[in-house]
Amino acid sequence: MSRIRPYRPSDRAALYEVCVRTADAGADATGLFSDDALWGDLFAVPYVERHPDLAWVVETDDERVIGYIVATDDTDAFATWFRDEWWPSLQERYPKPAEPSTREERMVDYGYSQGPGKNANAAAYPAHLHIDLLPETQGQGLGRQLIETLFAELRRRGVRGLHLGMDPNNTGAAAFYTRLGMTPLPAEPGGQSFGVLFD
Repeated sequence: MSRIRPYRPSDRAALYEVCVRTADAGADATGLFSDDALWGDLFAVPYVERHPDLAWVVETDDERVIGYIVATDDTDAFATWFRDEWWPSLQERYPKPAEPSTREERMVDYGYSQGPGKNANAAAYPAHLHIDLLPETQGQGLGRQLIETLFAELRRRGVRGLHLGMDPNNTGAAAFYTRLGMTPLPAEPGGQSFGVLFD
């Protein structure tokens, strides 16, 4: 049996691993980039650095972390922190590409492009999340439990809504978000977004 518990700093390495192993539209992205850590440095670890209180993991009986949810309750404030505090420490590791052409260069450029006001959905849906589960977790209701745990905390804080972006090739994830009552939102070309408003 697996269980959900709050994130602990000792889970950091596991977040990198789960992130890369699910980053290619839900499939394993290991080796796609010159540095596998790029995925986690963009989409997982900065969230637990800024909001460890909005992060939960799925842990097996033998204490392996096999899934997680991370979030921010204020997208624009998070983007400001990412731009001013998180990403500068990584710029030597990930130099800014002059003209991004490869998938990896576009991901690195995404790191450089972060800042408040960049996400059109953030005003009405200020929170956002990232959730990743290894294949062995799927079909057990753990994704729904993670989402419900986060939503309960966001409601407790009085957050009005949440959005998320995803790879449109991940059709299973899109169906999952729809089942949870999320609705499609405007998205950047090549992307897909969903949102939910809290009562």
